[in-house]
Amino acid sequence: MLNVRTLDLHYGAAQALRGVGLEARPGEVTCVLGRNGVGKTSLLRAIVGHRPISSGEISLDGRDISRLKSFERARLGVAYVPQGREIFPLLTVKENLETGYAPLPRGKRSIPDEIFELFPVLKSMLSRRGGDLSGGQQQQLAIGRALVTRPRLLVLDEPTEGIQPSIIKDIGRAITYLRDKGDMAIVLVEQYFDFARELADRFIVMERGEVIASGDRAALEGDDVRQRLAL
Repeated sequence: MLNVRTLDLHYGAAQALRGVGLEARPGEVTCVLGRNGVGKTSLLRAIVGHRPISSGEISLDGRDISRLKSFERARLGVAYVPQGREIFPLLTVKENLETGYAPLPRGKRSIPDEIFELFPVLKSMLSRRGGDLSGGQQQQLAIGRALVTRPRLLVLDEPTEGIQPSIIKDIGRAITYLRDKGDMAIVLVEQYFDFARELADRFIVMERGEVIASGDRAALEGDDVRQRLAL
């Protein structure tokens, strides 16, 4: 579904990505691994249209979306859960979820019951302000908001960051459920190696803006990837 080829990205004179390639297929989780500052978030922001690329191509179902605006990509089914969650603290949980209506035609503007099945706590807090939720609850809300858009490509940036272990498990179960439905491709940036190993069908490891290793789930079981992340 998603194919990223030879992607370069600059911030002024500084080059953040160098020839990066990535594939994400329906029914699979593709993990992007690497230490802080290696370009993982820049890659995701390029995929969803928040940063213009310098060269390369991003295609979705064979269509080049490299020059489309972020809202145009959202209308094609690209949803983004950013690092830090970025929910609206003064809006209620229900209102936060409803912001996911933006790319949808009027007839599809509803909150799927599936979101409350994945994250039951959200249903009990619909009238609470987003800023009153715990960090873990806000992360569930951010994922739920993305799912309101009925994505075909779900892009998540470190969903376990600063989250308590019980909610990490809930998020892992939700990602597994979404993958197993088979109609959604998932790209996941993660530093928590064990979480990534449990979920990844394929992966890339980044270093200094480049892909230095890639493979399938079996390759994540070896010591080589863990050692690269520890360097």
